[in-house]
Amino acid sequence: MRVAFYAPLKPPDHPTPSGDRRVARLLMEALKVAGHAPMLASRFRSRDAEGDRDGSIEAKGAAEAAQCVERLKAEPPAAWLTYHLYYKAPDWIGPPVARALGIPYLVAEASVAPKRATGRFARGHRAIVDALGQAAAVLALSRLDMECLEPVTRKLHHFPPFLDAAPFAAPRAANDPPELLAVGMMRADAKLKSYLLLAAALKQIAGRRWRLRIVGDGVARKEIEDAFAPLGDRVVFHGAAGPEALPALYAAADLLVWPAVDEAFGMVLLEAQAAGTPVIAGGFGGVPEIVADGVSGLVAPPGDVAAFARAVASLLDDPVRRRAMGTAARTHIKDNHDLPEAARRLDAILTAVTR
Repeated sequence: MRVAFYAPLKPPDHPTPSGDRRVARLLMEALKVAGHAPMLASRFRSRDAEGDRDGSIEAKGAAEAAQCVERLKAEPPAAWLTYHLYYKAPDWIGPPVARALGIPYLVAEASVAPKRATGRFARGHRAIVDALGQAAAVLALSRLDMECLEPVTRKLHHFPPFLDAAPFAAPRAANDPPELLAVGMMRADAKLKSYLLLAAALKQIAGRRWRLRIVGDGVARKEIEDAFAPLGDRVVFHGAAGPEALPALYAAADLLVWPAVDEAFGMVLLEAQAAGTPVIAGGFGGVPEIVADGVSGLVAPPGDVAAFARAVASLLDDPVRRRAMGTAARTHIKDNHDLPEAARRLDAILTAVTR
């Protein structure tokens, strides 16, 4: 079936890479794998960091929705799927278009913040609640998201985050000393907090044998380099790496170490496990749902530097367990977070709401 796809925060063909763009592309690919025909319905970006107090963005969205109806009414899609709703980027297009065309409206990933019901983001909050109320199905990427959404909608489906594991099937290497890997953009936000926590944790186990390769770049690089400077030349800054280079980097590492501060789940954690690299992660957000603690890696309490350091040390000291976790990580991804399984789940949901 033809499925209209829309991402109000960032369209999947936007030139700037991001996790949001990545997930949008994966959802479109999952539709294709399931035998459907996704079509990008609009590139309209509704994000407003200041709050749409005067309704100008809503008005532009309404105009875009009217144009979408005109474009699609001759041959309506079977369903509409919007990816990622939150109060700074509501969907002004999908709900009215779906109503006008008489097709089911679906949402993948959404958040509801009751404290935004008043104030400058009240308009965006109201739009999210209204959209979720209309939705025939809401795909929640974590159990925590489901708890947040239950007061607003009962059309919830747990839909674990996923990736295409095939590119990460490269043969693995073993290193002496063990090689740690951290992958993350160097933004002055939660990413920086993750890097600072990682530096603090590794300083606590500086007496052990290890090397660290850091893959990423951005405006906070100087501050991050300064944080790791006391660890000397055992830390190597690789710079940014494109998607095509990452599988080999994961395969060459013995452990992926990432505190994941304030992250919803973290695509790098999925990628590393797909490559057979055990993960040491901080247990923020949905991270405990995608890293099988004690099986495919270890999950430390959120923000706990000492616990993170102990987790890294425990696997540095136990190469047999480390290798076993790497094997288990690949199986964990294949069974729970791989593209074919996501396509099967998505197809079942679409079939149910379009009957």
